[in-house]
Amino acid sequence: MEELLEILGDLHPEVDFETCEGLIDNKILDSFDIVSIISEINDRFDITVSAEKITPENFNSAKAIYALIRELEDEE
Repeated sequence: MEELLEILGDLHPEVDFETCEGLIDNKILDSFDIVSIISEINDRFDITVSAEKITPENFNSAKAIYALIRELEDEE
C-alpha cells in the first residue's frame, strides 16, 4: 500500500489518499491521472491492468486501487 500511496502522492500531493473515497466521483483524478497510475502500477507491481478493469469503482479510492492490484497479483 505504501508504494501505491507514493505513486498517488506524486500525482496529487495535496490529497489525503488514505481517507479520500471519491477520487473519480469528485473529479480529483482525471483520465490522464488514471493512465499514469496504470502505467506506474503495471511497472512497479509487475501486473497488467486490462481495459475491463478500468472502472470508476476500481479507481475511486486508494483502497479500491490496492484491492485491484492484489486481485491482479493473485491472477498472475
